[in-house]
Amino acid sequence: MSSAKLSLRVKAGFGIADLGGNLFFTAMGFWALNYLTDTVALPAAAAGFAIMIGKFWDAVTDPLVGFLSDRTKSKMGRRRPWILFGSIPMALSMWYFFTKPGVSGATELTVWATFALCLLNTAYTLVNIPYSALTPELTDDYHERTSLNGFRFGFAVVGTILGAAIVLPIVNALPDKASGFSAAGAVMGFIMLATALVTFFSVKEPSHETREIPAQGFLKTYLEVFRNKAFVVLILAYACNIIAINFLQGILVYYFKYVYLAESRTTAAMVILLVIAMFFIPVSVPVSKRIGKKLTYQIGLAALAATCMILFFAGHILGMNFFIAMMGLAGVGLGLTYVAPWAMVPDAIEWDAVNTGSRKEGSYYGMWTFLSKCGQAISIGASGLILGLSGYAAETTLGPKAIFAIRLILGPVPAAVFIGAILILSAYPITEKIYNEMMKKRSS
Repeated sequence: MSSAKLSLRVKAGFGIADLGGNLFFTAMGFWALNYLTDTVALPAAAAGFAIMIGKFWDAVTDPLVGFLSDRTKSKMGRRRPWILFGSIPMALSMWYFFTKPGVSGATELTVWATFALCLLNTAYTLVNIPYSALTPELTDDYHERTSLNGFRFGFAVVGTILGAAIVLPIVNALPDKASGFSAAGAVMGFIMLATALVTFFSVKEPSHETREIPAQGFLKTYLEVFRNKAFVVLILAYACNIIAINFLQGILVYYFKYVYLAESRTTAAMVILLVIAMFFIPVSVPVSKRIGKKLTYQIGLAALAATCMILFFAGHILGMNFFIAMMGLAGVGLGLTYVAPWAMVPDAIEWDAVNTGSRKEGSYYGMWTFLSKCGQAISIGASGLILGLSGYAAETTLGPKAIFAIRLILGPVPAAVFIGAILILSAYPITEKIYNEMMKKRSS
């Protein structure tokens, strides 16, 4: 590991894999529930259940892959073999999930959806966890890590925009939604494969010969992770962040389809949101240098919470153009929250390395995604349950109860979770001053 400045090639080569990663995250967040209810014809509660189980399974595999990647020894390094050999299954399983099965009946479809989601999420984990664990290995410079994550999430927003923008046009270009979603799945799978391979070939891992490989067993390793106060505070806040984002992502297409009766305008709202977020991602880097990573993160969360409440009270009254305009404020918040947590987690990991002398980045990132994906599972499952209890029926004119349920999932529910994340972050202890003192202690 080095504190020297990283080259543009390394930063860009590292960052591009998250284009495919966030394309996956966005496509699943925005479209998975709607695809299962309105195209595969699963009842809303069953669709939410299948996605929830798939995410819980995904969460369970994350710590295991992180644990194993920490202990991987090869000429390619610890992380790169996973990225290479996981990329093809990831692409194929993306296509498989978005291809409507040849079975019918709620039970059979629920089993298929659960299996397909477990398969897809496992393949994604094989690539994403080792990829994320590369971050603290490439540099130990406090601000260079922010810059590295700035590149990563610059590409992430491009992937997010693609995940939001290309699905509906591809679906509408085909004769029916089933074939359209299958084509969209194939296109997205190819992009995910290509970007992962670019990172594999362009980024080399630093030598691990002088590093201590964690000797603890699986359980002890993860118990030690939870002794790190900085990490625990950060991961709880981030889990809340992800829960709230998933409420918003999953319900947005329903809002446009059933409140405004204009499903096709969903893409415009998504793109405006994400283009503005993409602009504010690089802005967040100098902002965080000036006011700190934690405060930058809290301001972004506050902007998102405010957007949710404004849209809950006024979105259905002031109309679609007002809603789309409010995506500007949401974009500011999203942009400010993209980089900060991912730039903070390497600092929290370094806190542990300085105090224990053991490096276990993969285990930390495995637990990081474990809890965030548990949050995703809870939010998507809750969304499906709320819709089911409200009497939601796909492709029909919804009654007032179902419409209110959609507004609730868009407004007060995520707003409360965003506010919870802000409060939790208040206890995060690492500032730039504390980090620099910690690094002096390590070198002395």
